[in-house]
Amino acid sequence: MDEALVLGITCDCADAQVVSRFWARALGWVEAPPPEGWDDWPTFLRDHEVPEEEWGDGAAIRPAAGDGPTISFLKVPEAKTVKNRVHLDVKVSGGRHLDQELRLSRMCAKEADLVAHGATTLREDVVDGHLDHLVMLDPEGNEFCIG
Repeated sequence: MDEALVLGITCDCADAQVVSRFWARALGWVEAPPPEGWDDWPTFLRDHEVPEEEWGDGAAIRPAAGDGPTISFLKVPEAKTVKNRVHLDVKVSGGRHLDQELRLSRMCAKEADLVAHGATTLREDVVDGHLDHLVMLDPEGNEFCIG
């Protein structure tokens, strides 16, 4: 194989725009640019004969620095019905080796920001008497953790 493998992650959702904005905020990422050869998304979508009423059915984000995988969000007709088998971890605490008060303040700050933007706290998981991570739900009920 001559070309390098490119990893992309895709999440099914009911509202791609809402969920992509949430995850861009949660991760500090930005909207992904259109594919190489197109100056903007409307031109790309028109060139691929996507009806204008479907333009909001997908979105993609990537790390602000531009390196790393993209996460795409695609509108699907069916609702989420079971627990995620794969989830994202938003690692803000700095690790278990740090002072527990510092870890707690970082996790709680991120939790407050994401709750203000549509997340819900599901539970706090404690290990060895200390908060290890928070189990959260994004605006559409997809599980993720803050640790």
